[in-house]
Amino acid sequence: MVPMVLFRRSLFLILLATTAMNSSAQPVTQPLANPPVAAKKPFRVESPNGAREDEYYWLRDDSRSRPEVLDYLKAENRWFAQYAARFAPLEDKLFAEIKGRIKQDDATVPYRSHGYYYYTRYDTGKEYPIHARRHGALDAAEEITLDVNVLAAGHDYYQAFPAAISHSQKLLAYAEDAAGRRQFTLRVKNLATGELYPDALRGTNGSAVWAEDEKTLFYIENDPVTLLSTRVKKHRLGSDPAADPVVYEEKDHSFYMELDLTGSERYVVIHLHSTVSDEERVLPVSEPDGEFHLLAPRLRDFHYEADHIPGRWVIRTDWNAPNYRLMQVDDGQLGERSRWRDLLAHSDTVFINGFQLFTRYLVVDERSEGLRRLRVQPWDDGKPTGAATYVTADEPAYAAFLGVNPEQNSEVLRYVYSSLTTPQTTYDLNLRTGERKLMKRQPVLGGFEQANYVTERVWVKARDGAQVPVSLVYRKGFKKDGSAPMLQYGYGSYGSSADPTFNSAALSLLDRGFVYAIAHIRGGEEMGRAWYENGKKLAKRNTFTDFIDVTESLVQSRYAGRDKVFALGRSAGGLLMGAVVNLRPDLYRGILTDVPFVDVVTTMLDESIPLTTNEFDEWGNPRDKTFYDYMLGYSPYDNVKAQAYPAIMVTTGLNDSQVQYFEPAKWVARLRARKTDAHPLIFKVNMEAGHGGKSGRFTRLRETAEQYAFMIDLIGGRD
Repeated sequence: MVPMVLFRRSLFLILLATTAMNSSAQPVTQPLANPPVAAKKPFRVESPNGAREDEYYWLRDDSRSRPEVLDYLKAENRWFAQYAARFAPLEDKLFAEIKGRIKQDDATVPYRSHGYYYYTRYDTGKEYPIHARRHGALDAAEEITLDVNVLAAGHDYYQAFPAAISHSQKLLAYAEDAAGRRQFTLRVKNLATGELYPDALRGTNGSAVWAEDEKTLFYIENDPVTLLSTRVKKHRLGSDPAADPVVYEEKDHSFYMELDLTGSERYVVIHLHSTVSDEERVLPVSEPDGEFHLLAPRLRDFHYEADHIPGRWVIRTDWNAPNYRLMQVDDGQLGERSRWRDLLAHSDTVFINGFQLFTRYLVVDERSEGLRRLRVQPWDDGKPTGAATYVTADEPAYAAFLGVNPEQNSEVLRYVYSSLTTPQTTYDLNLRTGERKLMKRQPVLGGFEQANYVTERVWVKARDGAQVPVSLVYRKGFKKDGSAPMLQYGYGSYGSSADPTFNSAALSLLDRGFVYAIAHIRGGEEMGRAWYENGKKLAKRNTFTDFIDVTESLVQSRYAGRDKVFALGRSAGGLLMGAVVNLRPDLYRGILTDVPFVDVVTTMLDESIPLTTNEFDEWGNPRDKTFYDYMLGYSPYDNVKAQAYPAIMVTTGLNDSQVQYFEPAKWVARLRARKTDAHPLIFKVNMEAGHGGKSGRFTRLRETAEQYAFMIDLIGGRD
């Protein structure tokens, strides 16, 4: 499972088998003759709809300290390392290739805010980013706001990022996590003096907003048991955090919570989001001791999110608009949606993904024909004043999305464009003249030539007649003769769309003859809100069958060899992998899955597990027999059977707070006991990390190389 703010792209929790195993994994000093066998211990999982036997329930240890559990996990790490030694030279070669394409001293394009140019850069050889700024001009002296390399020293895992900067640009609140549990401590740094204040706000979700007085910081405190974001608190610099008052508490644990600052920088916003409802509460930044006011009360099956521009609020909502529409309301008319008036009408074929407000222009981030596009609409005082235009592209499959645009009075739109063959490219578009300026194209070293690669968009007819878009990329000269290996990626949950964007690591597969395919299956929102609704709850099976139907179609169309197809998915995409491999194990040579959500029914019955209550409207509540029976019918763990499975690589993080480590641990144990084949099943537990994997950019490249080596080795590759 994952929260609203999805960390849903491919970060892999794998370390080098022989040279980069983390310190908690056992070295391969005594080879194991056979894979670890987990003991079976009777345990009944009770529910209002019956009981199930779970012989591996004992692998759950919320303290992460029981010797019998840790010993088993370490044995799995030993078995993993022992198997991975066979492809270690290939992994080294792949890692060198992937790392060699990265410009190590790279930097983001600076954006301007309050007279400063802000950017993030990396130094050669360093694992972590450096956040910096320059005052007044791009050639002014650099001021380092946050050097994560310095902060990470001495930590096995470390993550830190800027959370909020004060209105004068003097004070920085930043969030840090040294365990991988996404339970952040907020700290405050004076950027003028470099002083680190003693204030430490622990157990937060990492979001914060400064009040205008620059003494008051609003933040979100997580529940220490469920890890849910439940309380907004207010901290005065220099005061005891234990005495911080609660300014809002959410009692309904099906809601996620975030704090934000409006684009106008005039309001603090508490955004509450569940699968079926939204609610926003706002407070002027000039009134830190005031009360938050509702923008509109929550209702089931009513979503909205708003941003402010002086004089009015613009609202994206699905009120009588499944694909969303834009509405607006004056500053003095908050509280009831009946006061909202239309700005941009609903369309049956265009899904409004988001928007950006400028003084004279409205920019809409939309999805149409399965692609992510940007539409520019001139306006004045909330009324369109001319024809809308689109940011254009020349490729069949691509994504164009909003960049960082902090100044509403600007006439320049910063946006980012990418495709499976085009590296991430940042443009500045003059909204008045139409002039487009290339600001940066992600450098790809190692002799990369874009013309050597081809991207396609194809459509696959699913078994119920739905047309599923598929994005493909391969090296020029590829022959569609049914002999190529293929890696197919999918996610298909939470309305999260898998955009076809550039991945330099994948070039190592393409250069070895692989086809890379993204199946835009139901459960995402690539084709609009209905695409998501038809892939969740009692329609969840569509996600799995869409993925299978895409595989079969691509094989039948001879994009891939029948015995050379691999599939990849992480988190909720790991649920996809687990369901697919139970349903059609014969379709795949290998399955790669990272932090997989595979024990659906047991997890959703247990409200003490972090995030469970947030997910009832995504999967269903198994205390209801209809949902219980449906979920039980596809839950990967519950449907492992005595059959031949393909090769499987599974990874997880011991400290994962999104998908608990014991889900994949139990799944692997049951697979080992029941599968009838001799194909490899390897399982790695990163003993220091959580849902996002080991920290550090090169570590993650090494993890990707390991996955690629696993696949290539299975089809006899050695180069």
